[in-house]
Amino acid sequence: MKNANITLTSEITHALNLNTPLVALESTVITHGLPRPQNLQLARDMEKQIRDAGATPATIALLEGNIRVGLSDAELVQLADSTSTLKVSHRDFATAIVKKMDGGTTVAGTMFAAHQVGMQVFATGGIGGVHKESAFDISTDLRALAEIPMIVVCAGAKAILDLPATLEYLETMGVPVVGYQTDEFPAFYSRESGLKVSARLDSPKEIADFAHAHWNFGMRSAILVTNPIPAADAISAAEMQPMIDIASAEAIAKGIHGQALTPFLLGRISELTQGKSLKANLSLLLNNAHLAALIAGEMSKKQHMKMI
Repeated sequence: MKNANITLTSEITHALNLNTPLVALESTVITHGLPRPQNLQLARDMEKQIRDAGATPATIALLEGNIRVGLSDAELVQLADSTSTLKVSHRDFATAIVKKMDGGTTVAGTMFAAHQVGMQVFATGGIGGVHKESAFDISTDLRALAEIPMIVVCAGAKAILDLPATLEYLETMGVPVVGYQTDEFPAFYSRESGLKVSARLDSPKEIADFAHAHWNFGMRSAILVTNPIPAADAISAAEMQPMIDIASAEAIAKGIHGQALTPFLLGRISELTQGKSLKANLSLLLNNAHLAALIAGEMSKKQHMKMI
């Protein structure tokens, strides 16, 4: 689908035309999620992780009001160094386009742009969901997962959220929650949450087969693939919960809400854990990028088999 506001690099266009493996990457992790200089290093490392696994990375962002699918290294630097980027979800695209702003795309924003150009696989850290601070504070990510047919690889929902409520919402909207080599829904920093996934799949090929069956039957939702953080970098839920509770109480006391809430909570938790949560965040992001690239490879094989 052509859109005058979307620009693809020649590498992304080539991969789409040949049906070679492609993985979309969000950019709010660069603009709002991580401190400097870790944000730029992470962006480069995720792209390398995907390339090393045989796929092409497509970091999505807005530069001067243009939606860019695929960024040069110079553009990654520009995005990482900017201090005035907009956090772009569905409602914010027109604002960024009209005002010619730079912006980092959220999970929902990235899914929308990636689907517009025909991509099927997306790697992120953790999805947004229902916030504990207010039952009415529900991330647009959940609506996007219900409406946009993509494979979204994550480490579960961010641990700062109301995880049972988030899973209930996904169930209501008919979104499959797949555990990759696990029966338990990961809790971002932690491998455990005490909550169950709707299906367990143990290989990238099984995930591609599942997606094929889901969409061919007429379903239009995304498939949420939850990939536990590597054990070496995981933080137990028992250790994390007191830190989350402190950060949440501070957010309420300061009246922080809306799009400012998640960056505040993640930053405060990093301070409280003396950087341990930041290390975990970086680890799970790279782990998800690797798995997404393997899944994209299997999806590409399916596309080529259809053409034979």
